[in-house]
Amino acid sequence: MASTKTFTYHAIDASGKKAKGTIEAPNEAAATHMLRQRGEVPLDLIEAGQGLQKELKIPGLGNRVKLKDLAVFARQFATMTASGMSLLRSLAILEEQTSSPPLKKALGELRGDVAGGAGLSASMAKHDRVFPRLMIAMIRAGEAGGMIDKALEQIAESLEKDTALRGKIKSALTYPAIVLGFTFVMIAGVLIFIVPIFEAMFKSLGGELPAITQFLVTASHNMGWIGPLVLGVMFGTSFFYKRQMRDSEEFRLKVDRLKIRLPVFGPLLRKLAMSRFSRNLGLLLNVGVPVMQALAVVGETTGNEVINAAMKDVQSTVRDGQPMSSALRHHSIFPEMVTQMVEVGEESGQISQMLDKIADFYDREVDEAAESLTASIEPIMVLVMGTVVGGMVICLYLPMFTIYQNIQS
Repeated sequence: MASTKTFTYHAIDASGKKAKGTIEAPNEAAATHMLRQRGEVPLDLIEAGQGLQKELKIPGLGNRVKLKDLAVFARQFATMTASGMSLLRSLAILEEQTSSPPLKKALGELRGDVAGGAGLSASMAKHDRVFPRLMIAMIRAGEAGGMIDKALEQIAESLEKDTALRGKIKSALTYPAIVLGFTFVMIAGVLIFIVPIFEAMFKSLGGELPAITQFLVTASHNMGWIGPLVLGVMFGTSFFYKRQMRDSEEFRLKVDRLKIRLPVFGPLLRKLAMSRFSRNLGLLLNVGVPVMQALAVVGETTGNEVINAAMKDVQSTVRDGQPMSSALRHHSIFPEMVTQMVEVGEESGQISQMLDKIADFYDREVDEAAESLTASIEPIMVLVMGTVVGGMVICLYLPMFTIYQNIQS
């Protein structure tokens, strides 16, 4: 006979009240089945003695949900609700299918809250680290208008397009990142292994080393502390940057202003921000989110603090009864085409459709800019590597001329 285990559970009983207790079963699946047979909906189930082990985790590691996982979740959820499947059953199926641990945990708690009578958007709002604010706002509007399936369909399309755009940006940046990484490894390898060989040869032949060659020799001697120092500075800078980006709105604003002014990457990042802004605002207005709330949400979901700051000003202008297009003109990040099309949308009463057209235009612009960036970066990276390799070769062989002259004399 199989040995039984003791599980601690929290559940919703037949009367809709929360209940907790212990149950003995061979495994977790059997315990869940026994609770359901008793008319209870399990919220969580933890094996006795395993609670501490399950809760111990390093903050910030392993608890992020990838955008791709959210896109798949939204698409499946939209398909199930459109086919008439209940929210509880859809959430249960999605919880079993997802491979993302934090999303699985959130869906389990979400299902329990919905089973207890809470609204879907209100339950999602408790997990704002998992579900984007844009998704929560659109589902809230969908609940109010009785069109959750439509809201989920549009969320799925938005996330899929955002995932595709991010993938193209990453693919455009992968090549230069690999080349730069290889360049640093090559420099370290030359300093550690090649320079000492040339140094010994130069000592045996005599002669004074040129200043640039002596610099390489000195760097080679000090690689024991230069290498760890460089790595420490890199990790320290990365930690400081991430912390400031998370905690300081002023720092994020300065960084984003700098990003859109970069000579090569700036135009691409600006087009990406315009695409997200237009797409998100159009989606929110299309499902019936109030304008003021839509502006607040879209500012936080574009991933650009310059647009977020602009949206706060636009909110105050719209609150005073002015059109949105006139407020956008006061911020240089919005091109004239965007403000003109928004103005036409306001005049015709089709602003959400105009915003969708703007988003489609900038999606194509991002595609072309990413391809152009990849094509232009390749020769630049080749030139950088050639300069580094050629420079080091010249530095190592430069003393040969001095030694040859000494031998001749």
